[in-house]
Amino acid sequence: MGTPSTRAMNLAHFLTQTARRLPDHDAVVWGEVRWSWRELDHRVSLLAAELRRRGIGAGDCVMLHSPNHPEFVQAMFAAWRVGAALAPTNFRLTSGDVAVIAGVCKPRLLLVHPRLADHVPAITEAAGLDCGVMWVDGTREEHGDDAVVALPDDGELLGDQDVVVGQHAWYFFTSGTSGTPKAAILTHEQMGFVTLNHAADLMPGLTEEDASIAVAPLSHGAGIHLLPNVAAGARTVLPTSPGLDPAEVWSLVEKERVSNAFTVPTILKMLAEHPSAADHDLSSLQHVIYAGAPMYAADQEHARSVLGEVLVQYYGLGEVTGNITVLPPRLHGRPRPDGVEFGTCGYPRTGMQVSIQSDDGTELGRGEQGEICVAGPAVCHGYLDNPEANAAAFRDGWFRTGDLGMLDAEGFLYVTGRASDMFISGGSNVYPRDIEEKLLLHPDVAEVAVLGMPDPTWGEVGVAVCVPSSGSDLDADELRGFLDGKLARYKVPRHFAIWDELPKSGYGKIVKRHLRTRLEETGWPPVEPAPVPA
Repeated sequence: MGTPSTRAMNLAHFLTQTARRLPDHDAVVWGEVRWSWRELDHRVSLLAAELRRRGIGAGDCVMLHSPNHPEFVQAMFAAWRVGAALAPTNFRLTSGDVAVIAGVCKPRLLLVHPRLADHVPAITEAAGLDCGVMWVDGTREEHGDDAVVALPDDGELLGDQDVVVGQHAWYFFTSGTSGTPKAAILTHEQMGFVTLNHAADLMPGLTEEDASIAVAPLSHGAGIHLLPNVAAGARTVLPTSPGLDPAEVWSLVEKERVSNAFTVPTILKMLAEHPSAADHDLSSLQHVIYAGAPMYAADQEHARSVLGEVLVQYYGLGEVTGNITVLPPRLHGRPRPDGVEFGTCGYPRTGMQVSIQSDDGTELGRGEQGEICVAGPAVCHGYLDNPEANAAAFRDGWFRTGDLGMLDAEGFLYVTGRASDMFISGGSNVYPRDIEEKLLLHPDVAEVAVLGMPDPTWGEVGVAVCVPSSGSDLDADELRGFLDGKLARYKVPRHFAIWDELPKSGYGKIVKRHLRTRLEETGWPPVEPAPVPA
């Protein structure tokens, strides 16, 4: 007799429960649009019924390619309601990038926003001939029955379909900053744990009296952040601007009495530095969560000075669904151990275990640097159809993050760099983050990225690409002098480049491989000789 399948809770049931409990409370706010939980649940059921009529169900993939929009939320829960796996993609990606993603997950249906219509041919060609198309925020006149708004309200509603443990719910694509995107498999029961963990560790006390604002794409971390808010009955506010508009964000925080937000360091930096932050009442904010990349100490301190003690940092990868560590507001500014140049990203999340390991998998002691490895219910179920990536990512049951770090005596984690970012100059290992932290202390440096570039004498040399603050000028000799005495001589970059901006992924992360490509295209090595190391 075989082992019976174990039921899991369908993620759509979070919405079902909240709509029963709080039918008339606001669920989604977008400009003048205000959907109640009852209305959102009804719209989800209408779309789910249409998906079922089109043959979509368990084992199928639904791709969602759209900017943040109420129908984006509708589509998420409709895919889960029929038992399909959701593959949301960042609308800022190129058609070629999204086509690669479609080739990995092979969607049976594409839900796409009309402003991205020119991406459709590439996506459907990569997905296969049986990929249908429906339109998010499309009009009935333009798209007929394929517009989500045109769904017939004929009484044929669909409830949450049964799902089992291990059933795919979300294909969470890596940002592709270091290579071809991979689809981390997130399952219904895993995401149930993540939802509970986010609510407990990041936003304790979350209730239906709260409100969240989505300032990052719902296709990534902001979409995961949506789930605990849905489970608690807290409404989600979606800005209407096509890009980040800090003035609109702060106006909505005041108007809607927003209490929590998910963001990434680059967005949080822009929001905190915008003058409109001083023009609005932000006292409703309780948890401003940032993750996705390290936030430099100078930027962190400025954000605290503007917003107060509301910052919540978490460290986590898409493959661990953001669930590795948490640093709550009360622990921001925690003293560093001797010899550590930057602050902690917090302590392990509830139910998760962190291990620092050497290259051969040996667990290292406190204060020793090694690879950050993770175990627990938030870890993904591997990568979709990618056994090579699975073999590289898992060792003895541990998920290998590829990040370097150390634990202190109390179990707080310090991320010291990305293993792939390290370069070797003259036989010495150089980790860029320490250099970047020091350069950001310069009053005229707004952003910086340090990377290693090939050099015939030293193997690799450091290059610091700096963006000046508004109205400021930067000079390589001045920056080199600024670092004198703050870093060991071998760590000081041999070259400085001053650019107007740094290339970033659709998720707001600095993409170092794009920096490397641009340096090569503009002529590497530079014509002028690098300074001779002391």
